[in-house]
Order: sequence, then C-alpha cells, then structure tokens
Amino acid sequence: MINEKQWLKRIWYKLWAPMDVWLFYAMLIIYVMSLFLLYSADGQDFGQLENKTLHTILSFILLWLIARTPPQILSNFALPLYGLGILLLVGVHFAGITVNGSTRWLNIGIGRIQPSEIMKIAVPMLIAWYFQKNESNIRWYHYIIAFVLIFIPVALILKQPDLGTATLIMASGLFVIFFAGLPWKVIITAIIGFVAMLPIIWNYGMHDYQRMRVLTLLDPTKDRLGAGYHILQSMTAIGSGGIWGKGWLEGTQTHLDYIPESTTDFIFAVFGEEFGLIGNILLVSVYTFILVRGLYITLKAPTLYCRTLAGALTMTLFCYAFVNMGMVSGILPVVGVPLPLVSYGGTATLSVMVILAMLMGISNQRKS
Repeated sequence: MINEKQWLKRIWYKLWAPMDVWLFYAMLIIYVMSLFLLYSADGQDFGQLENKTLHTILSFILLWLIARTPPQILSNFALPLYGLGILLLVGVHFAGITVNGSTRWLNIGIGRIQPSEIMKIAVPMLIAWYFQKNESNIRWYHYIIAFVLIFIPVALILKQPDLGTATLIMASGLFVIFFAGLPWKVIITAIIGFVAMLPIIWNYGMHDYQRMRVLTLLDPTKDRLGAGYHILQSMTAIGSGGIWGKGWLEGTQTHLDYIPESTTDFIFAVFGEEFGLIGNILLVSVYTFILVRGLYITLKAPTLYCRTLAGALTMTLFCYAFVNMGMVSGILPVVGVPLPLVSYGGTATLSVMVILAMLMGISNQRKS
C-alpha cells in the first residue's frame, strides 16, 4: 500500500518533472523583480500589476503543458503555426489597430494581439522542422528556401512598420540556419554583402523616422525635445541611479513622468534609476545565466531539430534582452522591443514563456 506521504510525493514529482529547475528559478527571479518594478513604473497603481499577474499565471499553465510535451510532437505544429501567423500579419495589414503611428495589433474580439509575437516562435520552429525533414540530404537550395521562409513574415512586419521586431525575427531564423551547419564562408560572404548593401538600405529601405533614430543615436543632443528625448531621459535616469540606486519608489525621473513608455520599452531605465549599477549587474547576470543554460541544453540536445531550435530560441531571448538594454542605455537605436519577462504586455509575456517552455521540453527530451 502506498501511504499518503508517498502518494503526495509522486503527485509533486509529476507536477515538477517537466520543469528545468535552473531555467525556472531564473525566470522566477526576474518575474519577482518585475512586479516591484512595474508597480513603481505605473505610478504605484495596481492596474497593470494585476494584469501582468493574470498574464503570467495563464502563461505558466501553458508553460507547464508545453514543457511536458515531447519536442517532436510540437514540431508537427510548426507549419500550421507559421501559416496562422502569416494570415494574422496579413489581417493586421487590412484591419489592424494603429497606435503611435504603427499598425501592429489585431482585435480578435476578447482582446487584441500582436501577431509578430507569434512569429518569434513560429519562424525558428518552422526552419528547424524544415532542416530536420531534410537532415539526411541538406543541399544549398535548402538554405535558399529557408531564407525565403524567413523573409515573408519579416517583409510583412516591416510594412507595419516595426524594424526592431522584424530584425530580431529574421535573426531567430538565421540562428537556426547557423546551428544547422551553414558554412562559414557563406556567413562571411553574407556579412560582406550586407555591409556593401548598407548605403542602399539607408537610402531606399528605411523610413525617415528610422534614419532619424540612427542619427539620434550618434548625437541625441541635436534634438533634445524631439527624436533625442527618449534616449536622453533614459540615460539620465540610469546615470542618476549611481552604484546603489535611489531606492524603490524613489526614482525622480520615473515619478515625474520624464521617462516615456516606462512600463514597456523603457522599463529598464526605471530599474537602473531605482536599483543602480548593482541592480543592473544582477539582472544582466540572470539573463546571462539563462543564455548559458540554454546553450548547454543546445549542446546536449539529442536531435537536429532540438539542437537548432534550442540554440535559436536561446539566442533570440538573449538578443531581445540585449537590444532593449542597449537602446535604453544609448548604445543602440530606439526600437520597439520589450524587455523579456519584465516589460508589461500579455502577448510578449506569453511568447517568452513559450520559448522557455520549449527549452524545458528539449531538456526533458535529453534526460529521457
């Protein structure tokens, strides 16, 4: 007979088994930090805090379900998810919701979603599935087809316009191609070609406001109250935090509303002001730990699909954190990229949790 203690132990093990304990604790640390941060950034109001908690609970349920599902089963959904994402992006083009000059959202009745967030998952899944399908005989044209599959959603997202998300989604697909074994000579040739194309991209491939963001990065003081305002205010906030920070709820730039989009894209500036350099080092260390753990899972992945997908998802998550911190710190142009697990936003939270869930699922596959 199994006593009550053993029965509870078995139930707990079945509930906990899908979780990669290292990724889970890293995620939990960032989430707890984000609750305090969001409360401060939102003017000590519980509105967005309650919504984020609800988003996180729903996302955690999905994380648990995905983490316990074998990656090869999830690979069957790669093509349908990609197709759904393309349809939603086309829907945004015709019936999207415009906010701050960009049409990125789609109303689905119960709320609005940002289809580009779906493509964060769909693009690397599809490219990894495609290479897994042709694993025994990968030829040069398979790489060309993969590039085309990446370019289609990227082009639709650029139309919104959303250069930041389009660039990072393109990177997520390219990471898969890299981990699939793209020769270095091709990579170097592509980099040289991209550099040679920069004048054409600058003159014909970028909107005026995008060119202004790059110029503002070089000298934000040229337009202090216009294009340079965001960068200058965020840099002032981070710099004023010093080593130890001003303290929780004590950020003057934050609470006097000098920091724009303080709960979403520029929430790292709030963090830097209130928790200082020490807090920044802690947050960066946790993201770096997730990167190292993700690459370890990639190294130990049992199949080509798992290896390429895990590597791409890990690098994508790290790139989103790096780009957000870089733009807020004034070392990268301002783009609409949230800080993973910290910024407010239901779709963004969901996509990051799915990335972590798939990494946990691949880790489970390795263990079994």
